[in-house]
Amino acid sequence: MLPPILANLRIPVMASPMFIVSGPDLVIAQCKAGIVGSFPALNAREKEGEPVLLDAWLTRITEELDRHNQANPDRPAAPFAVNQIVHRSNARLERDIEICHRHRVPIWITSLGARPEVNAAAHDCGGIALHDVINNTFARKAIEKGADGLIAVAAGAGGHAGSQSPFALIQEIREWFDGPLLLSGSIATGRAVLAAQVMGADLAYIGSPFIATSEANAQPEYKQMIVDSGAEDIVNSSLFTGVHGNYLAPSIRNAGLDPAALASADPSSMDFGGAKAWSKIWGSGQGIGAVRGIATATAMIDRLAAEYAQAKQAVAAM
Repeated sequence: MLPPILANLRIPVMASPMFIVSGPDLVIAQCKAGIVGSFPALNAREKEGEPVLLDAWLTRITEELDRHNQANPDRPAAPFAVNQIVHRSNARLERDIEICHRHRVPIWITSLGARPEVNAAAHDCGGIALHDVINNTFARKAIEKGADGLIAVAAGAGGHAGSQSPFALIQEIREWFDGPLLLSGSIATGRAVLAAQVMGADLAYIGSPFIATSEANAQPEYKQMIVDSGAEDIVNSSLFTGVHGNYLAPSIRNAGLDPAALASADPSSMDFGGAKAWSKIWGSGQGIGAVRGIATATAMIDRLAAEYAQAKQAVAAM
């Protein structure tokens, strides 16, 4: 059963938090259009001596959504989520937990490790905690450590994707878990959103298509590469972060590397605290063949909603 905070969305979709790309502009647009918007806390990076940017972002998001809700009581904004990278290299974690707790962030997403204290902080301020997992073993550990729900990151997802089929991953988790379950992996159409639900997920978790939106904090070349590419242009590699992830082959070639001959890296090389050596290596999931042009986030969500309604009618008629 879904908690109330996830039960009344326009369509059953949460936008995934994307490194660099997701920021206040995109989150606010997503929430106003009726889906959960999200961003990684680490995207809010201030220079030394400047005010804490995460604090400013949360204040802006909360105030803008409040104003929207007051002006539009018949179509209130969806809630927002903040992603916490709980890997040991994230030296900001404790600070960011305190800020999110103070702002009473409604949905917390944890990645790269399950930490009971993060779940406890979410619960203490009235929020819920969702943990992303790539297999059933990690799913069980996350729930044991206090997560309220799971994000199943299946093969084909952008970023640090899993390798399992969504059919297998959702099936195994649903054998024992009846709580909130989201599915990530190549979801870019309303029909795919409905398919995720039929498979057993409650919500679809969509990231890569939103890179090609006007509100995304992505370089124009990155957005256009999303439009111009398809599933066959996605390469899976551990070289860039130490964990296997999916990346755009054209961006790898632009960096002077051969996408077919990439070295591997050990998970010990992960570092979420400093500058990135691979800033021009761009991540993406396999679903981007459905992205035909750069649009506003609202227009993309309108398309997803229309496709979702059409797909439900088509299935009902079968």
